[in-house]
Amino acid sequence: MLTDLTIKNIAIIDSLHIAFSSGLTVLTGETGAGKSIIIDAVGLIMGSRASSDLIRSGEEEATVEAIFDISERPEVVQVLEQAGLEAGTELLFKRSISRSGKNRIFINGSMATLVLLTDIAGRLINIYGQHESQTLLRPDNQLALLDAFAGTGTLREQFAQTFRAHSRVAEQLENLEAIEREAARRLDLLSFQSDEIAAAGLKAGEEEALAEQRQLLASADKLSSVSGEAFEVIYGGDGAILGQLRRISTSVRDIASIDHTLGGPATALEEAYLQLEDTAISLRDYTTRLESDPAALQMADDRLDQISRLKRKYGSTVDEVLAFKQQIDSELEELRGREHDRQRLEAERDQLMGQLLKTGAELTDRRTTHAVRLKLALESEAHQLAMKGAVIEPALEKLAEPRSTGFERVEFLFSPNPGEPPRPLAKIASGGELSRLMLAFKQVLPEGDVPTLVFDEVDTGISGATSELVGRKLKNVAMNQQVLCITHLPQVASFADQHLRVEKRVLDGRTTTGISVLNSPERTREIARMLAGEKITDSALKHAAEMLAASKAS
Repeated sequence: MLTDLTIKNIAIIDSLHIAFSSGLTVLTGETGAGKSIIIDAVGLIMGSRASSDLIRSGEEEATVEAIFDISERPEVVQVLEQAGLEAGTELLFKRSISRSGKNRIFINGSMATLVLLTDIAGRLINIYGQHESQTLLRPDNQLALLDAFAGTGTLREQFAQTFRAHSRVAEQLENLEAIEREAARRLDLLSFQSDEIAAAGLKAGEEEALAEQRQLLASADKLSSVSGEAFEVIYGGDGAILGQLRRISTSVRDIASIDHTLGGPATALEEAYLQLEDTAISLRDYTTRLESDPAALQMADDRLDQISRLKRKYGSTVDEVLAFKQQIDSELEELRGREHDRQRLEAERDQLMGQLLKTGAELTDRRTTHAVRLKLALESEAHQLAMKGAVIEPALEKLAEPRSTGFERVEFLFSPNPGEPPRPLAKIASGGELSRLMLAFKQVLPEGDVPTLVFDEVDTGISGATSELVGRKLKNVAMNQQVLCITHLPQVASFADQHLRVEKRVLDGRTTTGISVLNSPERTREIARMLAGEKITDSALKHAAEMLAASKAS
């Protein structure tokens, strides 16, 4: 809750400090005393636009400081810690406005941004009046109000979780499809390359064997001629080497019987004869089976050309070509695996969409049913708050695409007078009507997340019994939340737990605003002033005392 507010050099306020209590605090005073300036100062703490026009005449800088008790607001502490700011049981906001344009924001003594200020302050305080009614005017908040009334918190959170999961899977699918579009071209290329290499049926060492075979086929005539000629010389006709060697071997063997030392050479000649004979037979056989084969030669040439083409494209050797195929096959497997990923993601997306449709239908049903009940409850409250004949219509509009909050948006339509068609609140409701509508909401939904509520102009256009009812309703709201209310009505002021009087004073020839916390006698006199004007009669004092006593007894 808001515990302290310090204002310096804003409009006619020189220096002002207000210590607030829990429950219902009312601010009263003459018109023009500075009550609206206090609301403007609170608005600065909430992040409203800072204008140098607010700076007190003759001053160069204006400041507003606000202290909040956040001992029971762990979510605010978490936001502070996430922002790297000191967090304790108290939170200090400070905002300064300079004529030079150097406006600054401090949170717990550290420089901060307007975005962070607005975020944190919006969790702690809200203003309902002519220019400030964030909760009612924003459609997202209107939907939250309907859901709070309908008690859809668990269902809504379940839908939000499923929606986030569905969005995440849809994003993954979108990214995968983008990759697949690029990968499709890659897939075609790699498939062609793999098929081309596979069709060739390459084997390690094949090229060397083919090169050798081709060389033999290409040299068949020469091989036949040379080997045939060698056979003839060694074994063939007259004068063949074997014939001569046989004669020499026989002669040497004969003389070896005379000189035994020639036994070795004789044996060597015999062995040489046998070896040469074997060689001649091998040459004869080789020549016999060797023949020219142009078809086989062509096949070898074609196969070597095929291997050469593959080598030019995929590697300098057959081994490198085969290694390349293994590499692209691995990549192909990965690319084709994305198809399985896509199918899995599509199945998960469809399953999540089924959950969304089911949960969303339950949400829609609950909202539709409770929108009617909320309409009746709000209109009943509004009629009691001097808006006789007012129509409040929580209108559900189906969305083309779901959001994290469901398949519909809600906008509250309002008609203050019978016969007029309901229109959006932001376009038709006055500040006083907005304040009273928010008060009506607080009766229907007394519990709230924002600990401090400021009502400005809530009593505009009402009097008598209605004003007393407004006071009672404000008191009822203040049982759960801190309520600050500016009022001109004594019936409303009489219900205050804390009563502050705002008044203009002249000090050293300059007008300034002062504020006083009223004790019991002072409250009676202030209520009497509000009843009778500046001339306070005994009758007015008696009436004021009766009003205060009645408010305490109620």
